[in-house]
Amino acid sequence: MQRRTVLVNTALALGVAVAALAALSLGTIPLHPVGVLRAFTTGEASQQMALILFELRLPRVMAGALTGAAFALAGCLMQTLARNRLATPGIIGIDNAATAFAVASITGVGIGLAPPAMALVGAATAAALAFALAGRTGTRGYPFIMAGVGIGAIAGAITQLMLTRVAIDAANAAYPWTVGSLNSREAMATHLLAGGLALCWLAALGIGRHLNVLRLSETVATGLGTHPGRLRLAGLGIAILLTGLAVAVAGPVGFVALLGPEMARSVSHPARVPLTASALAGAILMLLADLAGRMILAPLEVPVGIVTAIAGSPWLLWILLRQTPGRAL
Repeated sequence: MQRRTVLVNTALALGVAVAALAALSLGTIPLHPVGVLRAFTTGEASQQMALILFELRLPRVMAGALTGAAFALAGCLMQTLARNRLATPGIIGIDNAATAFAVASITGVGIGLAPPAMALVGAATAAALAFALAGRTGTRGYPFIMAGVGIGAIAGAITQLMLTRVAIDAANAAYPWTVGSLNSREAMATHLLAGGLALCWLAALGIGRHLNVLRLSETVATGLGTHPGRLRLAGLGIAILLTGLAVAVAGPVGFVALLGPEMARSVSHPARVPLTASALAGAILMLLADLAGRMILAPLEVPVGIVTAIAGSPWLLWILLRQTPGRAL
């Protein structure tokens, strides 16, 4: 492992810790950061502070850090596989399809599986359809992205149709899934995400060396002993699992999968795929976006998905205007 990689990952990990401390301390009822640290290290906390810290804010911070890391790691994998900076789960429709299936579970439409399971099914379905429609190009190039955009648009329309045909109470329960929110997330879904993220991160590190080779041409990668087809399927499977689990917790939070890898690549070694750095950067972005959503219009809350959309849209436009269509990673 290179020294620069260690330094970058360490700095980003400290950034996650600082963002988490800020999210635990700030809010409608502010807590002193020293008191927060003391509560974790020695257990000294008043009853009110313990309620706010451990029951309300800590589960939300954990969900934010885990979902941000999952989205960004999935985005880094898909961008590398497609050799295109725009190939993220949100842009190619995996987020919308996972949301549509989860909303179907909540509103009682279709198969009555739990939302996390339905989100995984939706993510896998969208990726399979995009892969099939892209034809011989597989996950490479703009045909895969365009197919995903179309699938995402259809999934989004189906979600809105389902919400218009159910009772208002069911629609209100499903609404946070359509915009992305960390409010009142299920503990079981967060635990599943934690375990899935750990396994997917290890699996991604296992294929990381081959991903570095995959950034070269197909002929060169094959000549170096890499099997591009198998590698793309493995990477795509990891990205699908990460996206489905993250959507099951927070809904379709856009642009974290785009901004996290961009932030990681800007500080990492240019010849390496920044898997760990992307996950840490995504966690920082999600925590800060959720904190901003809680503080901007307090006591009203702006869902984290709206905050990331407002912050990420200008960055997407900058990428589109700055890069030529054929430029790869």
